[in-house]
Amino acid sequence: MTTGIPIRRACVVLLLAVALLVVPLSAGHAATAPSSGAPNPSPTSTVEKQKLAKTRFVANAGLAAGATYQWIVKPAKAGKFKKGAHGRTITFIKAGLAGAFAYNRLKAASVNAKGDPTLSKLMVPVNASIASLKALPAKLRSGDGAEAAAKSYDDVINKVKDAGKSAGADVTNKVPSLSELKSGAGGGP
Repeated sequence: MTTGIPIRRACVVLLLAVALLVVPLSAGHAATAPSSGAPNPSPTSTVEKQKLAKTRFVANAGLAAGATYQWIVKPAKAGKFKKGAHGRTITFIKAGLAGAFAYNRLKAASVNAKGDPTLSKLMVPVNASIASLKALPAKLRSGDGAEAAAKSYDDVINKVKDAGKSAGADVTNKVPSLSELKSGAGGGP
């Protein structure tokens, strides 16, 4: 009879028990140790928070505006949504992706606007227009009323740009890549 296996198990159990006792003690000790010259993080001031809110608003609204113009408004003006147009199907697919992307980014911009009192007030009437865009990506994909949907997107983008400009946050178009459209990227609020 060999007794090597039970002894190994006993050693492993003993080592685990010691490790479990030592780790919490050393973690508690490290937590109370004084900082080694690193500055303590300070809370962000209200002015900095408002500036970040405007910056995020501009970034998200710019992506929405760029996607809308590149893949919805521009093809609509060129007649690419009309029956018999060359590449019509792929145009609808890109427009549907761009519509969903733009809606997502406009919702994020709306959330960002809440961090700045002026921008927040200016976005209140625009938020209803943004919410009305929710059903349009499906229309763009299917081709039902694509020109009207393109006009709706363009109108909402212009309202968002006007609100931003009035609050000192000028929005310029930033066209996202097709891979960003597909992944729905653009970050969170």
